Amino acid sequence: MVQHGDRSVIATNRRARHHYTIVDTYEAGLVLVGTEVKSLRLGRASLAEAFATVDGGEVWLRNLHIAEYWHGSWTNHTPRRTRKMLLHAKEIRGLNVRARETGFALVPLSMYFSDGWVKVELALARGKKNWDKRRDIAARDAERDMARGIGWQLKGHPAGKGRRRPPEDPVLRYTP
Repeated sequence: MVQHGDRSVIATNRRARHHYTIVDTYEAGLVLVGTEVKSLRLGRASLAEAFATVDGGEVWLRNLHIAEYWHGSWTNHTPRRTRKMLLHAKEIRGLNVRARETGFALVPLSMYFSDGWVKVELALARGKKNWDKRRDIAARDAERDMARGIGWQLKGHPAGKGRRRPPEDPVLRYTP
């Protein structure tokens, strides 16, 4: 697990920011059984295909994979069971209204321990089109190229070249 201040990250959904534009984020608790917590402490979870729904005034996290605890017995949990998320009633009402709009989804971004409690960072997100994804990739590549060019200039390299030029030797220079 990775430590970030007072939280230790269990799992992240890296593809969520690629497939969705994040509109708003919420921190939610998760209702778990004992062997699930033990398995999470070992870092054995995957948010890759997980999503949330609002049903009957409650938020449910579906398709989250928490591997079975290897020391568990017949009391072990089902890896992909539906888990209840804990949010304030006002947040649930707001999510219910906005999630019903076309193109919106509730996507978990990360799962972490905060003061011993398992928390999920839940995002209200709008799906991206393919051209949005290509535009984001092009912008990221352009930023990387600009940062690389500035770095080379700060190090004293000639402008526009990625490597140092060999020293010019008047004997080896060919001029027609």
